[in-house]
Amino acid sequence: MPRVWVWVQVLFGWIPVWAIYSALIVAQHGPMSPMRAGIIALRSIVPAALLGVGVHRLARRVPWPHPFRLRFALLHLAAAPSYAILWIAASSLVDSAIRSRLTLVSGPGIFPFLVLGIWLYAMVAGISYAIEATARAARAEAIVTRTQLAALRAQLHPHFLFNALHTVVQLIPTEPARAQDAAEQLAGLLRATVEEDRDLVRLRDEWAFVSRYLELERIRFGDRLEIRASIPPDLAEVTVPSYALQTLVENAVRHGAAPRVEPTTIDIAARAVGGTLRLVVRDTGAGSVSTRNAGATGLARLRERLAALYGAAARLDLAFGEAGGCEATLIIPLRRGDDE
Repeated sequence: MPRVWVWVQVLFGWIPVWAIYSALIVAQHGPMSPMRAGIIALRSIVPAALLGVGVHRLARRVPWPHPFRLRFALLHLAAAPSYAILWIAASSLVDSAIRSRLTLVSGPGIFPFLVLGIWLYAMVAGISYAIEATARAARAEAIVTRTQLAALRAQLHPHFLFNALHTVVQLIPTEPARAQDAAEQLAGLLRATVEEDRDLVRLRDEWAFVSRYLELERIRFGDRLEIRASIPPDLAEVTVPSYALQTLVENAVRHGAAPRVEPTTIDIAARAVGGTLRLVVRDTGAGSVSTRNAGATGLARLRERLAALYGAAARLDLAFGEAGGCEATLIIPLRRGDDE
């Protein structure tokens, strides 16, 4: 959470305190207009809020100990009355400046005023520790998510490497020249995967990678593989998980086109629907059984990455035709690169 937003929340947190203090002034001094009571209360609440900045910084410098320590408790037991005394002094200085004469602000009495100051200290310190605990939890969750995504990427690369090498190996005995071309294409793809360490990339970059992958597969399949793509230019800057579209296309090639002798068509489309981006990969290849079973590993890892990146806001749907073929639809929030 940005620090500016934290301070905005702290500012709004003092408004109820100011309102309660205004009501106490009205209750103590009898009939008084709410506006006048609010102005008088403001003279004390503003110094309390400014001193509260120091309390917040103290909470940041002295984290809540685990396990709890006596020294920590003694520090705040000393700081709380100090805050109360400083609050009385600061309020008195403000009131003295307004009245042009030395004034001691004692409210309902010095002792109740001190108790109120200690209560304000406890409130500010408690909220500060809660904010810091929330921030630490968010940082820890972000670290866990980044670690999980890095691990999934590390698993994806060998998976992709194995499948791509399989393409080259199949060509070596029968078509060595084409195998050499495929090996060069593979080298370029591997270089791109090693250099790419982002979790989210622009759709145009993902499609460029997928296009290079399909060039490699065309060397292997020739006319048996037909690709039809519809990637609107206005969606080029939309961000997608890296290797997400590649995983869907690879799944269609390996489990749709590879088992067949007949030509296989793979349709690849991207479209915006409401506030979502939908990537659809449809193939006319082999039946659904091979796709359900052998293709589970790559798709399972993709689903794990979607959960880590978007939570419940993204999903991957699969539909299988009775006569064969599979349609994979990836649905993610529509976000452009400039919005990240």
